[in-house]
Parts: sequence; C-alpha cells; structure tokens
Amino acid sequence: MTLRVVVADDQALVRTGFRMIIDAREDLEVVGEAADGAEAVRLTRELTPDVVLMDVRMPVLDGIGATRRIAETGSRARILVLTTWDVDAHVVDALRAGASGFLLKDIRPGELVEAIRLTARGEALLAPTVLTRVLDRFLRTLPDPEPPPSLRDLSGREREVLTLIGQALSNAEIAARLCLSEATVKNHVTAVLRKLGLRDRVQAVVTAYDHGLVRPRRP
Repeated sequence: MTLRVVVADDQALVRTGFRMIIDAREDLEVVGEAADGAEAVRLTRELTPDVVLMDVRMPVLDGIGATRRIAETGSRARILVLTTWDVDAHVVDALRAGASGFLLKDIRPGELVEAIRLTARGEALLAPTVLTRVLDRFLRTLPDPEPPPSLRDLSGREREVLTLIGQALSNAEIAARLCLSEATVKNHVTAVLRKLGLRDRVQAVVTAYDHGLVRPRRP
C-alpha cells in the first residue's frame, strides 16, 4: 500500500526537497504541497493523506492552527510538525493541537522516510522519554491549555495505565508494574485512546500532563 503524504511549508525549496526524498520510495507518494496553513487544511480535506508534514511558521494560518483544524475535522491524517529547533515551545502547542510528533528540518532522508512510515502505522515517532523532557521544560511556563477530555469515562485501571503512559513507560514496563499481561495492557491503552478521542500514545502523554496525572519534574 502506498502512503499518501501532503507537505506543508512556505519555502518552495524545502517542499521540493521533501518531495524528491519521498517520491523516490515505492511505498510513499507526495499527493499535495501547501505553502500556508490554510492550504494545508484544504488539501488534507480534499486529498485524505495518511501523513501531513507540517511546518510551524507559515503565513495565513500557522502550522499549529492548521494542525488543530485538521484534528477537529476528525481527519485520519497523522501530522508531523517540522521545526528548526531541537526543543521548541511551539512543539508543545502543536502536540496539544493534535500532532503525532515532530521532526527537525535537517533530518536525514532515510530518517524522514522511516518517520513517515512509523507515524502512518500509529507508532509514536517522538520517543516518550524525549516527549517528557520537552513537556517538563515548557509546561511550567506555558499558559493553561483548553480543558482536556474528561477522565470520568475511564475505569480505575485505565486511569492507572494513562498515568504510566505519561511517565514514558512502555507496554511491557506497564505490564510489569501492574502485574498484567502485555496483551491486557495493550487493550487498556486502546480503550484509553478511544474513550478520550486521542490519536496515539503521544497524545496520551500530553493528556496525562494536562490533567495533572504527571507533574513536570523540577529543573
């Protein structure tokens, strides 16, 4: 199956470079290019891509706003935010808006291709330990987010699982901590994502922080 990709960046040279890398793979195809966030939203709606590469700083509508609009439509597209900085406060906003991870613009071609494949499969591109480092650094200084989804629909066990996801534990580590099988933990993770309307594990980590289930560590 060919994975369909939309590239959103206001720099034509960047878009061309990504297209050349992506189209060179048999299982990937760039189906659209957007020069601003509003165009990215429109193309995502019209072309139904699997993955959107989304620059943060774009005219008309920035990448964070575009990510939020795409997520609100219920699109199945997963969004990878492009940034020029290793740790950028905008990344937290983008993750809260519905992004599945972020990439540096100087990423190597092979890493870009693998990132797209991983994200399309619903796997966390951003390692949980890296994500918690980002959240620890910026959540202390960022304004309060919009109210996150309610936890009332979660069972006690599902809430425990969400808390441990927020602590960057893998399914195997959660299983050991709770004395459960990995298959049972996987079912709980799936239920948490479904009940809270979350796209993936990265979103679950952000939600755990936003609910106060996990507190930023002291610097």
